[in-house]
Amino acid sequence: MAKTVIIDGARTAFGKFGGGLSSLTASDLGAAAIKEAMNRANIQPEDVQEVIMGNVLQAGQGQIPSRQAAYKAGIPYNVKSETINKVCASGLRSVTMADQIIRLGDEEVIVAGGMESMSNAPYYLPKARWGLRMGDAQMIDGMVHDGLSCSFHPDKVHMGTYGNSTAEEHGLTREKQDEWSVRSHERAIKAKDMFAEEITPIEVKQRKGDPIKVEVDEAPREGTTAESLSKLKPAFGKDGTITAGNAPGINDGAAALILMSEERAQKDGKKPLAYVLSHTEVAVEPHRFPETPGLVINELLKKTGKSLDDIDIFEINEAFAAVALASSKIAGLDAEKVNVNGGSVALGHPIGASGTRIILTLAYELKRRGGGIGIAAICSGGGQGDAIMIEVPKEAK
Repeated sequence: MAKTVIIDGARTAFGKFGGGLSSLTASDLGAAAIKEAMNRANIQPEDVQEVIMGNVLQAGQGQIPSRQAAYKAGIPYNVKSETINKVCASGLRSVTMADQIIRLGDEEVIVAGGMESMSNAPYYLPKARWGLRMGDAQMIDGMVHDGLSCSFHPDKVHMGTYGNSTAEEHGLTREKQDEWSVRSHERAIKAKDMFAEEITPIEVKQRKGDPIKVEVDEAPREGTTAESLSKLKPAFGKDGTITAGNAPGINDGAAALILMSEERAQKDGKKPLAYVLSHTEVAVEPHRFPETPGLVINELLKKTGKSLDDIDIFEINEAFAAVALASSKIAGLDAEKVNVNGGSVALGHPIGASGTRIILTLAYELKRRGGGIGIAAICSGGGQGDAIMIEVPKEAK
């Protein structure tokens, strides 16, 4: 069976809700990441055999957003494409699906990634199709309905409600969550130059004046302290512990990776950034979704026969600070190995893109360390979790 390698990748900066990237569609953002990933991997658009992109908030974007992104990146029409929606795990699942296709020998060169423009998610008028004959009409926020609330709960509660219950179950106080959030911001700000290695700048046209260049993540906040976070009100119930300060923002962004079979990479003279060792998924009750990164890390270690000591660093998507804390507790992780450059609480969480971003961040950090093994894990609405194990060769530094 073929082995899969990651040749390189790229991402956009992650923009704030209504921020510097808000005028761009998800496919615009995806195209920018794909184009730069191909450039870094030194491959031509016609070399690509398939494009797989995660994207959650697809309403209003037109048919098959991944194919739109591929075409905007210069990839010809004869290249196949798929759009994956596994909520927050979409961008990670696109990569593991690419690995499966390559291992089966069906393709040799695949672009896999994720993209999201939460700023452009539309509102819905669900009863307008057959006529609003009389009285008030309901308008539904497509972003919240399709991306941030539980479809399995009769009241469609927000994901933050489950963050509250998970924090309570695992004894994660508001103070612990705020401390983790401060850590996330401090580390992300310190790693600004490191993240610059991942990011491809985007020029964004303005209504007036010259275009602006967006090349830095907009969400990390200097001067974030536990004291400042303690002043924020609970977001989901007066007794809850989830706040705007210990949860990620609503963001826009994209990331993409170039995956090849090891044989094709050797044939083309490509030096891999990383090897895909294994991956797996878990599914539990929807309200337990914040626990799934820890659960899926345990499953992946069991599947591969690896121990925690074999893993150099972990990237856990910070859907909330409580997710990273609960999952670290469940898997027995050393906190100093987790999100060493901060996480989504600081950087932001464009939901379809974050799964790819954490793989890219993991690979680049392992390379800076001279190689090693890492795991990226992410939870997703509906009670699922995905994880991937990669290895950067020791001679990479």
